[in-house]
Amino acid sequence: MHQAIGEFDVKMTPQVEDRAPGATLGRQTLEKTFRGDLEGTGQGEMLTAIAETPGSAVYVAIERVSGVLDGRRGTFALVHKGTMTRGAQSLVVAIVPDSGTDELAGIEGSLAIDIRDRKHYYTLNYRLPDAVR
Repeated sequence: MHQAIGEFDVKMTPQVEDRAPGATLGRQTLEKTFRGDLEGTGQGEMLTAIAETPGSAVYVAIERVSGVLDGRRGTFALVHKGTMTRGAQSLVVAIVPDSGTDELAGIEGSLAIDIRDRKHYYTLNYRLPDAVR
């Protein structure tokens, strides 16, 4: 397993919001710029549900990442699932199986996101087939 670290900028653009009792549903587009061991961009879609209870919400997203990872060029997709229960957070971001292309074909792994002082940092734990390395 290899590890790539760095930071990223994200721009979220609201597309739809549906306010109703119980939960407000929303949809946003995502645009990211990655720097560090992964140099590239990400584009995706996010769905949200924000509960009336403060600090409770969920989001799911699918994102395509395109760029260079440790000198290898290609694309891969990520799937996100984030849950917040009265302020307690849980986030799982995984590389979509068999979504890698070009020199990133066969990539598998997961991504962790850390937000500090309004900056976004990533840690990508990944594996590539020996034939690609």
